[in-house]
Amino acid sequence: MVFKHQHFHETPAEVEAEFPPRAALESAVSDALASAGGVDASDVTVTVKDGEVTLMGTVQVPEEIGRAEEVALGVPGVTAVRNEIHHIAPSFFNGGPRPL
Repeated sequence: MVFKHQHFHETPAEVEAEFPPRAALESAVSDALASAGGVDASDVTVTVKDGEVTLMGTVQVPEEIGRAEEVALGVPGVTAVRNEIHHIAPSFFNGGPRPL
């Protein structure tokens, strides 16, 4: 068997990180939100750009909006949080408690 160095059109192959820092930070913030008390982040998405975290989605309790921002700011590597979470009142039609 002959071993050849990897080249692509005469330039050495470049290996990219499987998980870039942005994805690792998104994952860390998502994990922190999932395990934090006082916030149900099941309908919240996390995106990161240059250390700034954007939180988007909905919660059913208004206090969860501030709590989600607080949790995200506590994650190492987060420089700022842009909070675009909205509050929706629970109802029978969106999964809230059924009326008696």
